[in-house]
Amino acid sequence: MAAAKGTCLNHLSRESPDVKRLAKFYIEMFGFEQVESPKFDFEVIWLKLGSSFYLHLIERDPNSKLPEGPWSTASAVADPRHLPRGHHLCLYVPNFDSVVRNLKEKGIEVNERTRPDGKARQAFFFDPDGNGLEVTSQSPEL
Repeated sequence: MAAAKGTCLNHLSRESPDVKRLAKFYIEMFGFEQVESPKFDFEVIWLKLGSSFYLHLIERDPNSKLPEGPWSTASAVADPRHLPRGHHLCLYVPNFDSVVRNLKEKGIEVNERTRPDGKARQAFFFDPDGNGLEVTSQSPEL
């Protein structure tokens, strides 16, 4: 079966008990812009970064039987050294040192390292809802 031609990433969604708090974090830390979103019977905030990346923040269903998270920021796994390697969103930041310094100044624990091939610096941390994030110094064009 051939891949669908023209396929591209449309958006990433995060469920949150407080979408306004989470939106503020992404707007202040990374420069996301809030854009108009459709009206649902639950709260949503749509954010845009650059020309084509969207983040949809969706109010957590209070009747959900699924665990919150993937992790709670209050749990032991909140230490970014224990962030499972396959559970994060990565953002390239051209001002890597400044972003990492800003995260630390806001009291966010950061696990910094250099990628094994030496071509990029990485910093792993959690957003206010415990979602794993990475910022990298490597441009996506490489």
